Amino acid sequence: MSTSKVVIVGTGMVGMSYAYSLVNQGTVEELVLIDIDTEKALGEAMDLNHGLAFSPRKMSIKAGNYSDCKDAHIVVITAGVNQKEGQTRIDLLNSNAKIMKSVTKSVVASGFNGIFLVASNPVDISTYVVWKTSGFPASKVIGSGTSLDTARLRYEISKKIDISVSNIHAYILGEHGDSEFVCWSNTYVGAKPIMDVIDSMDQISFHDLDEIYLNVKNAAYEIIKRKKATYYAIGMTLVRITSSIFNNENRILPISVYNDGVYQIEPDLYIGLPAVLNRDGVHHIVSLKLNKEEQLKLEKSANILRDLLDKMEF
Repeated sequence: MSTSKVVIVGTGMVGMSYAYSLVNQGTVEELVLIDIDTEKALGEAMDLNHGLAFSPRKMSIKAGNYSDCKDAHIVVITAGVNQKEGQTRIDLLNSNAKIMKSVTKSVVASGFNGIFLVASNPVDISTYVVWKTSGFPASKVIGSGTSLDTARLRYEISKKIDISVSNIHAYILGEHGDSEFVCWSNTYVGAKPIMDVIDSMDQISFHDLDEIYLNVKNAAYEIIKRKKATYYAIGMTLVRITSSIFNNENRILPISVYNDGVYQIEPDLYIGLPAVLNRDGVHHIVSLKLNKEEQLKLEKSANILRDLLDKMEF
């Protein structure tokens, strides 16, 4: 296995925003792009290579095929189709599940034994399909989950109270979708609980918490309305996850993981929870003490995902 080799399956806007961020941050030594449109993958690789003179490190970038996955440490799946007019959510789920299965089987057939990182939406469902199809341990199959939503949350809080986003510690949990929620009981500014911050600062009130949540929940819709898609922030989010793995950081990130009984919710599904990530994948899920309202929201979110999985064909 290469020291830091990433293979990206899918060279759409998300995949290439991720690739561009990898190059700019010098995260990997080797980068391989795979796409059903082989000419596009080749063109993207050429374009990235032409910027290497200004990259922080030497890198090998190329368009490839599934045989290149054999010695990769991480395979990142960003492939998928968008919902078409007249298509139901279940139709979309089944279409993308077929893509996930096909991609996963091709990757595994190469001899790949690394970590799957899934970004294709609906990410919790897609990650579950990859895990089921691959037969890999759950610790080696993860999704981007609510990590982007959490980044949006930290930004919104930071903007409201004018304190660095790096000092905002907060999580969005649950489905990466409409049933996600803020874990306010475990939200801190520095070492100070958010409720204490509200009591001591004029810039923020309890009413603002609902506004912040709605801004986060609706962020993707607002961006899509203006520019048709979101991709820059998720690209950077995927790099943060990738770096946590390669650097063996034991960093806590809210990602889509297989809940192994840490939280009392529907079993046998992937959902956004805080997890410790290192070079081997998920080391463990972090058990947060949720209040009663948050526990009910997590159960509701899990029930939605369970219901979708039960209706799917894969």
